[in-house]
Amino acid sequence: MQEQYRTVAGEGVHETEINRSRFICALAPAATEEEAQAFVARIRKEHPTATHNCFAYVVGADAAVQKASDDGEPGGTAGVPMLQMLMRREIRYAVAVVTRYYGGVKLGAGGLIRAYGGVVGEALDAIGTVTRKRFRLATVTVDHQRAGKLENDLRATGRHVREVGYADAVRIEIGLPDSDVDSFRAWLADVTAGTARLELGGEAYGDA
Repeated sequence: MQEQYRTVAGEGVHETEINRSRFICALAPAATEEEAQAFVARIRKEHPTATHNCFAYVVGADAAVQKASDDGEPGGTAGVPMLQMLMRREIRYAVAVVTRYYGGVKLGAGGLIRAYGGVVGEALDAIGTVTRKRFRLATVTVDHQRAGKLENDLRATGRHVREVGYADAVRIEIGLPDSDVDSFRAWLADVTAGTARLELGGEAYGDA
């Protein structure tokens, strides 16, 4: 697994005008290819009279899925430069749709490539990006008496507390960098006098 990846901070829209053509870039995070395709379909529905709705998306921390569409623009002048911009910025799990309303002035192949790639870059700058780091899911089980203080200590030391569940004992789900597991185990034994139990789970990504 990749140690970390970058993605868009949230859904957003950025618009620019080039030689009287409107270029509207809609960006969104997409956890799966289905999510990316649903976003493309939604934007197309929002702009039914647009000249073109071109898209590109990258899914997977290792960019395993990459798709692009020129939607009627000359081959390689729209979707590919959009995809290249996402890849150049190391963006993953994201989808970009650029809607073009033609303004009557032809841009030529070079102009189109610069316009489509450029508006995606501008949108990334405007909307912002976040880095997600790989971490190990872990569950700490502790008695009720110590749970409140332990949860506070976890948060105070910057641990990523994901969920807290109360039953016979209290289960606190956290995220840990792999490199921290041994030192965390020792810290946990120290602050709970050895009464807490640590179970390691699978891996996931979270905010860096």
